[in-house]
Amino acid sequence: MQKLAVWPGKPYPLGATWDGQGVNFALFSEHADKVELCLFDTQGRREVTRVALPERTDQVWHGYLPEARPGQLYGYRVYGPYAPERGHRFNPHKLLIDPYAKALAGRVNWSDVQYGYKVGHRREDLSFDRRDSATGMPKSQVIDPAFTWGGDRPPSVPWHETVIYEAHVKGLTQLHPEVAPHLRGTYAGLASAPVIQHLQRLGVTAVELLPVHAFVDDRFLVTRGLTNYWGYNSIGFLAPDLRYSASGSIKEFKTMVKTLHAHGIEVILDVVYNHTAEGNHMGPTLSFRGIDNAAYYRLTPEDPRYYMDYTGCGNTLNMMHPRVLQLIMDSLRYWITEMHVDGFRFDLASALARELHAVDKLGAFFDIIHQDPVISQVKLIAEPWDLGEGGYQVGNFPVGWTEWNGKYRDAVRAFWKGDGGLIGELAYRLTGSSDLYSMSSRLPYASINFVTCHDGFSLRDLVSYNHKHNLANGEDNRDGESHNQSWNCGVEGPTDAPDILALRARQMRNIMATLLFSQGVPMLRAGDELSHTQKGNNNSYCQDNAINWLDWKLSREQTDFLKFVRRILNLRSEHPIFHRRKYFAGRPIRGESIVDIAWLNPDGVEMTDEEWHQHFARCLGVYLAGCAMDEVDERGRSILDDGFLLLINAHHEAIPFTLPEFNRADPWLCLLDTSCDSGLSSDGSYASGTEYPVQGRSLVLLMRPRLTEQTEAGAAATDTL
Repeated sequence: MQKLAVWPGKPYPLGATWDGQGVNFALFSEHADKVELCLFDTQGRREVTRVALPERTDQVWHGYLPEARPGQLYGYRVYGPYAPERGHRFNPHKLLIDPYAKALAGRVNWSDVQYGYKVGHRREDLSFDRRDSATGMPKSQVIDPAFTWGGDRPPSVPWHETVIYEAHVKGLTQLHPEVAPHLRGTYAGLASAPVIQHLQRLGVTAVELLPVHAFVDDRFLVTRGLTNYWGYNSIGFLAPDLRYSASGSIKEFKTMVKTLHAHGIEVILDVVYNHTAEGNHMGPTLSFRGIDNAAYYRLTPEDPRYYMDYTGCGNTLNMMHPRVLQLIMDSLRYWITEMHVDGFRFDLASALARELHAVDKLGAFFDIIHQDPVISQVKLIAEPWDLGEGGYQVGNFPVGWTEWNGKYRDAVRAFWKGDGGLIGELAYRLTGSSDLYSMSSRLPYASINFVTCHDGFSLRDLVSYNHKHNLANGEDNRDGESHNQSWNCGVEGPTDAPDILALRARQMRNIMATLLFSQGVPMLRAGDELSHTQKGNNNSYCQDNAINWLDWKLSREQTDFLKFVRRILNLRSEHPIFHRRKYFAGRPIRGESIVDIAWLNPDGVEMTDEEWHQHFARCLGVYLAGCAMDEVDERGRSILDDGFLLLINAHHEAIPFTLPEFNRADPWLCLLDTSCDSGLSSDGSYASGTEYPVQGRSLVLLMRPRLTEQTEAGAAATDTL
């Protein structure tokens, strides 16, 4: 093997760092006896040389290679005890990925060789495997971080004005006819003009990308001819996965971010720091397990052979170890400072908060983020649950965090499915879930409102299927959630029945309008605006095909729904009453009589306490007083808006709703009625005191323009029930 000069180097920063003259390599391992750096040829097929890192400082092994350059492929071999019963799984025959690698070349070529033990033996600690895994492993790659960002600036969209679009890099563009074929399914394709135009016409302010950290396709999926399409199987927390790069360069990701920023769109990453791709105690040795298993993973105290699994993926990263915390914080800062992303959605975030077994909302992870001057300033979104005991923590995350509001999803689904006794719950969800977030001094935008996401039915499938249909996943339909709160409107799956198709279209309009007229931050699932179907698959994590790829060839009905979604997003953007920064007071807040919100029964009068608890009630009216917002803009000017009346009827029959007067004779203008085929038609104006026939399973939005400045002050004192 070729011999290279190696200098002592430095223990910081961790990873491989090009300084313009050479490369510093640094790797943390608390329990290792020796660390070897292995350099490979440009194809990653042949190991050119192997160098023992000469220095160890504070449990960091390091060395400097003056001859190394960007593009160099490398990996590590780490020596130490192989004693699973004590939590140690060192095996220098297994090439290891650098946890701080900024790029990975190649993918795992699965075989039994990637495992530290001889597969098939009943006791892995008695079957140490000496076969070399290098040929089947991806290689870490030294990068040159230089990039011309120019005048790039984060859009810094305020939370209350944010509209999130959850998308998969490949699925969004793979079938887009206006994206150049060689760019489809890539970062460059996502940043192409047709996609950006679509996002802008929708009114999206942020794309939330399913995991783009380098990830591994599980061996059991590969053997079935499937992949880990969603990407929740991370192995490199600082490396963008280059399977989405048309150019094979990380600069393509940076260019995507820069381009989206130039059009006012933020980039949020779905990140998976709760577990890694190495699985349980019988899993492969790819990186962390072979570098220092006992430091990186939560092991069971009574038998360190096994892993504590709060994620359902076999292992849980050890957030109680300072070096693991450092890795995650370094990763977050890197994506902010070097890749210019605008925020993160943390998968199974409750697992990150666990100290011992309990979920502690003031755990070290949150304390460190809260005080970090970089990370604390971007958008932070928690998936506030994991699979362990006590893991469901909706509403319990600390200040500075927003949350996927699972209670919002469940309430809206159940209400429009027709379940009774939910109008009180729905009222909380429509108004920003103050019951969940106000006690911790968080504002309505702490609630990330969603009804569908990547995990579960699409919107179209939510109204077309009662049951999951996941046979394509190869698990006999056992995988995926069985309690979906869905309703097929009378027939399971595809149908030609006009009445059922019309009802499904109406239900889609109902759900989308509810989402976008609710206080909080709406999150749309990519493809819902296109009426995308997954054929009833509610766990499409392994389907890299048309089940997940969005079809941009739309029927007339799909085009109508897309127009509907654009229309209500535009309404939401134009009217601050739908994206308030504060909770409704529900009482007089200016003058002596005006209220900012009123809840009405079908007679057009305020709901009584008894009516809130009627199990049969499925109809509700909400008056939003735009002239009583009690908010000011950045220059201290009062924010005022029109008055809106939202009428919601989940009953199967029409209910006449008396339009309230509020001591004004002005007519109500109908803006939306989801019982119309397009949802956009209106029958003009309606006099106060008259009845509006709210059709069964429909939503109506009426508006009364606010008075002019000359008459507003005089009317404020009388604008009451």
